[in-house]
Formats: sequence, structure tokens, C-alpha cells
Amino acid sequence: MKTIRLQLENREGLKLSARLEMPADGRPSAYAIFAHCFTCNKNLKAISNISRALTTHDIAVLRFDFTGLGQSEGDFADSNFTSNVNDLVDVARYLETHYRAPALLVGHSLGGAAVLLAAGQIPSVKAVATIGAPADPHHVTHLLSEDLDTIKKHGKAVVTLAGRSFTIKDQFLHDLEERNMQEHIKGLKRALLIMHSPQDTTVGVDNAADIYTSAMHPKSFISLDGADHLLSKEADSLYAGSTIATFASRYIELKEDDPLETSYQTVARNNEDFLCEVKTGNHFLVADEPKHVDGGQDLGPSPYDFLTSALATCTAMTLRMYARHKKWDLTEVEVHVTHEKRHADDCQGENEPSGTIDHLDRDLVIEGNLDEKQRERLLQIADKCPVHRTLEGQVVINTRVVNP
Repeated sequence: MKTIRLQLENREGLKLSARLEMPADGRPSAYAIFAHCFTCNKNLKAISNISRALTTHDIAVLRFDFTGLGQSEGDFADSNFTSNVNDLVDVARYLETHYRAPALLVGHSLGGAAVLLAAGQIPSVKAVATIGAPADPHHVTHLLSEDLDTIKKHGKAVVTLAGRSFTIKDQFLHDLEERNMQEHIKGLKRALLIMHSPQDTTVGVDNAADIYTSAMHPKSFISLDGADHLLSKEADSLYAGSTIATFASRYIELKEDDPLETSYQTVARNNEDFLCEVKTGNHFLVADEPKHVDGGQDLGPSPYDFLTSALATCTAMTLRMYARHKKWDLTEVEVHVTHEKRHADDCQGENEPSGTIDHLDRDLVIEGNLDEKQRERLLQIADKCPVHRTLEGQVVINTRVVNP
């Protein structure tokens, strides 16, 4: 995934910090905006996982910090729900001017309420997805219950939310009270996906029911069973991201059969730890290192996993092709491949890498009405698969820097 760091100006002249995450080939079919909860920022891991799922499906994602949060300018105490919605609209206009108008809005928690309201002001939006969103932004005042009297008496108070301190002014509360979200949701006129956990103790799942009841079709509800409000478990955010991408594909026209405009066969981009987003031909893949490697997140196969996959798949295809040509009854073939470096017999006791040899162990499971002669022939044919020949042959790799 290619990340572009941005600073864009809102209508108040304040610079908002943002990240635009692009698909591997840098040529998305559509753009989305992610609005986080006001106790979070654009760098929350769950948001990153959701963005990654969308970019894998060819949707670029702009995620940003609202006024006064994260690395954005301004004082959060002077902001309110209206200013959050305005920030969203301003970000959409920036995208339209410099890239392409957004087709998808995704919002988490209060950010979910904000996208429901902002969608009506962004004509290009075709679909909206909310995660753990309140049906009415005024609902969040229950999180401030211990400080409400202080805010009303003194006009402001320092409150602690999600372990962080915020100054909340009474104008923030007044702004929340003035919203009639039911009418906005009813008049949304966009495809809507509502995602919520029944175990959410911050924003109860009854809010999802209220949003669903208020909204017109097309609308869908997905239960994030077992997840907490912040989607702290990686599996929950990855599931949410892939589900949103699948949902959006019904309403956003994505590229089909659109190969890279390059003489190369494969593109891999990396800008975060070891995670690489890969496009090969018309297919998107993700590569990573396992978690026992410092910086690895195990979000995709390792480079050697792809190597063993290449040998296994090429072997299976070659055997299928040969059996089909011979009209043999090969019903199923499994190819199991493992890779490891082993010390050469004549290098015992040496620890240098030069004293090791790469071994690829390949086991075949062949099913079908085949006699022993046919099985033996298939074993010989396995060694003739193109990837096998490449690995055993002389390979020349030419590398150069081609920065424009």
C-alpha cells in the first residue's frame, strides 16, 4: 500500500493532518474517507487494518485527524460535532480537487454519526458504512455523565475518555442536542452498511437497531460479535475492512481486467514495517513477515511462502495439464512444499551462510483411478514443471534504480 502524507486546509484555515493510502499500482478505482471517533486518531491500528482491506480491493482511503486531534491544527475544545462534519465535507472537496471525489464514507463511533450527516452534503458519495456508531450524537453525553454538572456550571471541564484528557465546552453539548439524526438518516439516499458489536459497552448495539429502522433501503446490518468498541483484536478490524470492501463493490464501479501500465509483471510497495502490497497482473496480494520477526505482523505470506506457493501451484497445474492430455483419471492432486536451509555435508561445523544449501521438499498426494506406472510418470512430470526448471536452472537477476 502506498501512503501519501498530506496537510489540507479546512474552511477555518486550519491544517488537517491526513494520510492517503493507495492501492499497490497507485491507480484506484474509487476513493473513500475514513472518519474516526473523537477519542482516536488516524493512526489507530484498527483504522489502518480497515484501510488496508479497502486498498486491496482497489479503493484509496483518506484518513485524517479532526480539528484539534492528533497532528491537526486547532483546539479540540473549540470544536464540536458540526465542525467535525464540516471537516469531512472539506476533506471531500480536497479529494475532488486534487484526486477524485469520494464514493464511500466510513465512520467509526462518533465519526459514524458524522458520515451519516456529511453524506448528504457530498453528492459523489454512493455508499456509507458505520462501525459502532451512535444513532444520535447526543448519546455520547452519557460518557461525560460525571462531568456534565461541571461543564454546565463552569462552561467547560477536562474529561478523561479512553485514557486521554480532553477539554469539553458547553457549546459541544449544545451542538449535540440540536441534531435530529433520524431525519438525516431517513433522507440519506445512499447504500448503508451498519456494523456493530453486541458486546459494545461504549455505544450499545441498540443504536444500530435505531439507525437501521430509520434508514431506507438499501441497508444492511453486520454483527461484529465478540468485538469491543475500538476493534482492538486485529481479526475484528480485518474482518470489518474486508466486509466493507465487499459491500462497497456492489455500489462502486471497480476496475476489471485492468493490467498495470508497465513492462513489469509484478509491483510490490512497502512503507510500513515489512508489509508489502503486491499487484501481479490483475490480482492484489499482501506479503509480510511472521510475528517472530521484529516488525512482522503476519498479515500475509512471507517471500519464501510465495516461493513455495509458486512451486506447489505450478506442479499441480503441470500434473493436471499432463493428465488431461493423456486422458488419465486424475481426480485431485495436492502438492505440499516446505523450504529450509540445511548445512552442506562438507561444511559441518561452519556457521557461515555459504555453508548452507536451500532445500525444497515436495510431497505429492495423487487421487484418481491410476495404476502404479501412471503415478510414477506423474512423479517424473513434476520435475518438468516450469517453476521447478527455473529454480534448478541458472537465473540472472538484473537490478537498477528507476526513480523518475
